[in-house]
Amino acid sequence: MSALLDIRNLSVAFDTDDGLLTAAENVSFSINPGEVVGLVGESGCGKSVTALSLLRLIPMPPGKILSGEVLFDNRDLLRLPASELRTIRGRRISVIFQEPMSALSPLHRIGAQLVETLQLHLDIDHQAAWNNALDWLKKVGIPDPKERMRDYPYQLSGGMLQRVMIAMALMLEPALIIADEPTTALDVTIQAQVLELLRGMKTRESSLLLITHDLGVVWEMCDRVMVMYAAKIVEEGSRDELFNHPAHPYTQALLDSVISLTSRTKRLSSIDGQVPSPLAYPAECRFAARCKYAFDRCRRELPPLYDIAPGRRCACFLSEISNQT
Repeated sequence: MSALLDIRNLSVAFDTDDGLLTAAENVSFSINPGEVVGLVGESGCGKSVTALSLLRLIPMPPGKILSGEVLFDNRDLLRLPASELRTIRGRRISVIFQEPMSALSPLHRIGAQLVETLQLHLDIDHQAAWNNALDWLKKVGIPDPKERMRDYPYQLSGGMLQRVMIAMALMLEPALIIADEPTTALDVTIQAQVLELLRGMKTRESSLLLITHDLGVVWEMCDRVMVMYAAKIVEEGSRDELFNHPAHPYTQALLDSVISLTSRTKRLSSIDGQVPSPLAYPAECRFAARCKYAFDRCRRELPPLYDIAPGRRCACFLSEISNQT
């Protein structure tokens, strides 16, 4: 199966008053048709910047894409003319942003924004677009959708706004949806409803890149998972392999910090130390100062992503040692 999206050695940085801030470094991964892929890691590791860079949505300047390729339908999105990229944004690749209040225009009604999105990409008149948008608000479970079409974003709750964003993302039936922390700041009931809506995308054969720091959401939703730390991917594998047999010490530490519903005796662990500054990443393993398994080589060299099994990669020298034995 050929990949729907193939990212190769993507590096992104931002110019700041203190110097060049590295947000993503040599990030490579792919997404297959109909696949749900999770990108996880603590805040500030580069997840959102990586995702937004795929459609060149980061502010430039101060942001800049230093290197890499983003191949979609055999075209490099990083080098497409702006006019061609606009035909892909929304229509072929949609984004559910982390903050729906800031993603939607506060000056325009919900219905007007949905209709504009449809008419921008489809050859339909205003009434047909209105009916289509209204139908999608019903599908995502918004009560009294006719009234909500006439509301401004500030009149809707966070959960309702997130549903509007999901409707906007799904109504053009894109091949790929990028969901950036879609359940952040929502209560658990609304979270479950939002995840159920996203889970329904599998019946539409859309692929999903799910960005989150919530491992519970990853377990519920994803087929495959990538773990990111300090601007680099440090582990990749299927959901079951990664949760049951984590290979990177950082992944192990993340899983150890999650509450267990099956074991009352499990003690939660914290990860000692601090993430290194993105203004000056060290030349050695970026997790070495916080890793209980670190040895001399870890403090001298930056480990590459080793292929440790079919479909599995890990950026740890312990993986190299395990393969040799």
